[in-house]
Formats: sequence, C-alpha cells, structure tokens
Amino acid sequence: MLTNDQLSQWDRENFFHPSTHLAQHARGETPSRIVTGGSGCHIEDRDGNRLLDAFAGLYCVNVGYGRTEIAEAIAEQARELAYYHAYVGHGTEASITLSKMILDRAPDHMSKVYFGLGGSDANETNVKLVWYYNNILGRPEKKKIISRWRGYHGSGLMTGSLTGLELFHKKFDLPLPQVLHTEAPYYFRRADATQDEAGFVAHCAAELEALIEREGADTIAAFIGEPILGTGGIVPPPTGYWDAIQPILKKHDILLIADEVVTGFGRLGTMFGSPHYGIRPDIITIAKGLTSAYAPLSGSIISEDMWSVLEKGTDENGPIGHGWTYSAHPISAAAGVANLKLIDSLGLVENAGSTGAYLRGLLLEALGEHAHVGEVRGDGMLAALEFVADRDSRSFFDASEKVGPRVAAALLERGVIARAMPQGDILGFAPPLCLSRTEAEEIASKAAEAVRAVLG
Repeated sequence: MLTNDQLSQWDRENFFHPSTHLAQHARGETPSRIVTGGSGCHIEDRDGNRLLDAFAGLYCVNVGYGRTEIAEAIAEQARELAYYHAYVGHGTEASITLSKMILDRAPDHMSKVYFGLGGSDANETNVKLVWYYNNILGRPEKKKIISRWRGYHGSGLMTGSLTGLELFHKKFDLPLPQVLHTEAPYYFRRADATQDEAGFVAHCAAELEALIEREGADTIAAFIGEPILGTGGIVPPPTGYWDAIQPILKKHDILLIADEVVTGFGRLGTMFGSPHYGIRPDIITIAKGLTSAYAPLSGSIISEDMWSVLEKGTDENGPIGHGWTYSAHPISAAAGVANLKLIDSLGLVENAGSTGAYLRGLLLEALGEHAHVGEVRGDGMLAALEFVADRDSRSFFDASEKVGPRVAAALLERGVIARAMPQGDILGFAPPLCLSRTEAEEIASKAAEAVRAVLG
C-alpha cells in the first residue's frame, strides 16, 4: 500500500534511486519503502512492517542490524576527529589499526591495504594499479583486463565494463575496449548438457587460453573474478575450476584480482573466499563486510610481490598519483575496527558456515524436487534457487513472465526479503552472518510457500 504523504512525495520528486525503474517510481506505480530501523536480521519500515532481511541489505550487513558497539565507535571517532586525509603519510589510530587487523586475517602473502569507499572505486583503483605496475616493468602494451560473463565488479566506467551483465552495459556505451570477457563458471547453464563438471572446467580453461591466444598475452594485464559468482546468480565454481584457471594466468604472467567484496570477512564460513577455493591472488578487493555497511569503506589488499614494484615506481617517478579525498576516512575505519572485533567475538565466521549449510539443506528439502526449481545451490551464508520452465530440458521461462521478481514479491508479502537476481529467474539469499537456525527455518518455509503460490 502506497503512503501518500509529504515524505513519499519528496522521495518521488527529488530522490534519484539507484537500480530503479525511474519512470515507474516517479509516477507512483511502484512502492516506496522508507526504512526506519533494524535489529539483528530484521528491518522495520515506517508503516510498522518488520521484515526478515534474508539479503543483509546488499550482502553487506554481516553482523546484523542495531549493533551499538559499532555506532558507539563511530560516534567516539566523530567526537575525537571526524576527518583528516591520508595523503603524504597521514594516518589515524583507526586507519592504522584496521590495516593491521585486515592483514592479520588475509592470506600470508598480502602486504598492504589501500582504502576507498565502495567496491566500485576499489576495483577502479585495482585497474589503475595494474596499469601502473606494468608501466614500471616496461610493459606499456600489457593493459587489457579479462573478466567473466555474469561477473559483478561495480558500476563505474571500468568496473561497469568488468561487470559481465547486460543491464550494466545497455545504453552506457560499455564495455570499454580494454575489457575482455570469458566464459562464466556456471555449470547449470552450460551450453553442452552432456558435459560433466570436469569437462565443463576443461571447456572454461580452453576458452580462456583461446582468448589469450587471440589477444596476445603481452597485451593482457590481469584477470578479475569473484571466488563465487555473486550478482550473476550466486554460483559456486565447479570443482577444480580455480585449479585449472590459475596455472594459465601464471604461465602468461597475468595478475589475478580476487573480488571479495561479497565473500570477504566470513560469508563463506571462512574469513576470506580466496583460501576457501585455493586462490592465490595478487590483489584482493574488499568492501561490504569490512564495516558491515555501518559506514562506507572499501579496500585493495596488495600482495608483497606487487607492492615491491609499486615501491620501485615511486623511487623512479615520485609519489604515486592516485588518491581519494575520503581514503581511510577515520569514521569508516573506526566502524571497521569495531565490526571486525564483533565478527570475532560473536563467532560469526563459524556461524556462517554451519547455519548457511543448514539453510541450504532446508531449501533443498523443501524445494529440491519442485517441478520448476532447476537448482538449489550456494556456499557458506549464500544460497540461490533457479527457476526453470522444465527441469528435464533445462528450459527457462521467458523474461517477460518475470518469474523471479514475482516469487521475490510473494516472499516479501510473507515478511521475508530475498533478491530477484538479474539476467535469469533466480532468487538469491545472503542473510546476516548472525542468522539463527529458527530464522533459517522461517526463510525456507516461507520461500517454499512463495514458490508454490507463484508456480504451483
């Protein structure tokens, strides 16, 4: 039910919402939810609705809502020092402490952390650093970046190009020519239904090799990938995928960027997703779970080998010409310190693994045999249902039927928020890492009700 009052009117007249059908919203054809509070895994809106947020905002409120420890850390930092820049060696206790806390949790070969504000700007930073790195090494032609179709890496010019989803390219003149795309490790949607997982992994590796051969390894600087595909469908890699991809990159001297904006800080039941899948990256992208979205903050974690080249570059050329005004913002850094302490003290990494597996088991039990559920998948505190017109032929519904959004809407009517993922009829779940088993049972039972209400 739409609330026709001044705040709602101001919203429609003044607020440019991201990822929104602008015309429908402005005309009042879609609901405007004004969120007023939250606690644990639930949010509340001004109409008194209490909703179980089974997507943690946008995969990001890892510790849950209403954590006063983080709010107090933010307030204390704001009273002491609301802002100072991080240029030319300036720092604060919060930013320095957070850097150490991150590296204490990161893979052993990582060396330094550069801070930004969101995952998009972190991946923009990564591309610039990769280009700088190759210029310092005297390889000015080695600049192209390989991403995967259905990967998500941001909404900027380069990062929107890296993102392999049509919605983020259409009418934006993207992707830019420096970006190449290769096969998504999406076994369920493989073109050849006769391939087993090993055959599909071999196909993905062969496609990557062929792309490198066509373009020339001396023109390709880096490969970027999420440990598990996120917005592209919450798709775990098939067994052996990363073991097949990494030797190809090493052979051709191509850097590896692990985009851990979603997977960093516990979501897979491990602190980072890279060791979870045996990935050894040159750069790790972090954001979301770094502060559990209590304040905007992102980071680029740089490996020891890459850092040594960056140092060499400044010895030869002077200070590095890259920086954001709000890099390592003290308030955001203070939120990050308090957040990481909470993740540890509440045992949220372990809970993400155990309760996440419990949730997927419940979804599989409730919907695994449904005639229109093609796959129940996920890892850690991530899960997805993919809907199909026919299970046997793996045929999909026409996009005009909006099956995924209709199931998400039916679930919302039952008090649970999940996400209709783009480019397919996929319902995604990424609850806060503090999810209880009782809440997991509510998500699964209401998801089953919603699926049956829409698809029978």
